[in-house]
Amino acid sequence: MDIQTVRIIQTLIVLLLLIAAHLFTKNVVKSFLKKFKFTAQRRKLTIRIINLLLSIVALVFISAIWGVRQSQMAVFISSVMAVLGIAFVAQWSLLSNITAGLILFFNHPLKIGDHIKVIEKDFVIEGTINDITFFFVHIKTVNREKISIANNIFLQKNISIVLHKEEHGIQP
Repeated sequence: MDIQTVRIIQTLIVLLLLIAAHLFTKNVVKSFLKKFKFTAQRRKLTIRIINLLLSIVALVFISAIWGVRQSQMAVFISSVMAVLGIAFVAQWSLLSNITAGLILFFNHPLKIGDHIKVIEKDFVIEGTINDITFFFVHIKTVNREKISIANNIFLQKNISIVLHKEEHGIQP
């Protein structure tokens, strides 16, 4: 068997393992997060993040199979890290919004369905959080207006949680 055939077989094995890991992760993580009463949106996002990490690991294995040198891989990884570093600092970039969305998801006490006040200098936005996406937090005001605030801007605002969704019976 020549080297190309061996590489193709190894690549197929890695891809099959990746598919199996995706299916396993989907079922196990979903049931685990249901036990801790995470919302459906948070379960989906968590599964996406885990699948992204699994895909990156599979990509590293496939590139090793096909003979990508470690120095080339180090240049690629350092470039990705530089882009992520800029995303943490840049105020208006798409990466900044995605990073802020992940911070909101994992470290902020807000949940979908919470009634909040966004305290601005000149005015106050009060309403219920309808959705938290990769780029925006969607708020529905008491006047039935729909307001979208970019995640990176939302993190910079003073937020007052008036009622958590459990306190006023709203289901996501």
